[in-house]
Amino acid sequence: MSGIYIHIPFCKQACHYCDFHFSTSLKKKEELVEALLIELKLRKKENVGEVATIYFGGGTPSLLSLEEINTILNEVFHLYPVIDNPEITLEANPDDLTEEVIKNLAASRINRLSIGVQSFFEEDLKLMNRAHNAEEALVSIELATQYFNNISIDLIYGIPDMSNERWRENLTIALGLGVPHISSYALTVEPKTALKKMIETGKVKPVEEDLAKSHFEILITTLEEAGFINYEFSNFGKPNYFSKNNTAYWLGKPYLGIGPSAHSFNGEHRSWNISNNAKYIKSIFQEELPSQVEELSVVDRYNEYVMTRLRTQFGVNLAEIENLFGKKLATYFKKEAQVFYDKELLQEENHKILITKKGKFLSDGIAADLFYVE
Repeated sequence: MSGIYIHIPFCKQACHYCDFHFSTSLKKKEELVEALLIELKLRKKENVGEVATIYFGGGTPSLLSLEEINTILNEVFHLYPVIDNPEITLEANPDDLTEEVIKNLAASRINRLSIGVQSFFEEDLKLMNRAHNAEEALVSIELATQYFNNISIDLIYGIPDMSNERWRENLTIALGLGVPHISSYALTVEPKTALKKMIETGKVKPVEEDLAKSHFEILITTLEEAGFINYEFSNFGKPNYFSKNNTAYWLGKPYLGIGPSAHSFNGEHRSWNISNNAKYIKSIFQEELPSQVEELSVVDRYNEYVMTRLRTQFGVNLAEIENLFGKKLATYFKKEAQVFYDKELLQEENHKILITKKGKFLSDGIAADLFYVE
């Protein structure tokens, strides 16, 4: 089974930490929606198989009207074989989620909301230049839980001047709202972002790895005690509420990425569309795909497998490595992994090699050390 990701490249304002592709001008929104419909038609020939998940990401997909969302979804269902009861997620910002909007979304095919809260504290939201305030965050979730069963919220930790106590309170508030899924990420300083410039000019304190590590440990303990499963480094879900869309990515299943900057993967090669709205629209209107393609070698696919699996509860399986990538790479992984067993950063459980609790915050570095470099 496969997924379809639809990138909506518009935002009301630019968050200081964000390096995703988006525009704060909505002038081309109608043309962009039309281009998405055309790309869906052009990509039909790629034959990705049955579609199990549809995900509206961005940007801020909640800036679309209900009519635009339904038009896109109707085209997906018309062109592609979609399973019964697919997971259909819409990313939304709290300031867009009035009760009327939520009611209308609940009456559509959307069955999962991912709400970009980031923090329940005003000072954090202002530092990040979020478009919503703390009150809107609370109200949007309280309303959403009246109409949606499957809700995820995003929270950011490691924010300068965020104490452990304030981080705990963020989590306490989230748990009190009864959402079944939380995605939580460390604040990172990306090149060419406003946050990086603010840190360089001394307007904002530097991001500290030790603070992020402390917050991550609090996150793990607090959510596990509340019955959440840390099924991927940054994702926590109650049983039966894991993101099917994201899980498919981590398990290496194919997906189509529709829209400017969107990535696609078919198991053997990866492609990505141009990160420019005007050029994307012009090319699509000429029925040309504005994308680049990267053929993935066996080693590329092995390295991606190691990176994604070690972040998840699914872990690495040596028999699977040998079956997918050959005995040489299975032998290599087994040999190189020994040092991490010795340091109690990796463990074997039911034929799966997993990151230990001690090693979780280091998972990306551990994976990188297990990459095969030709």
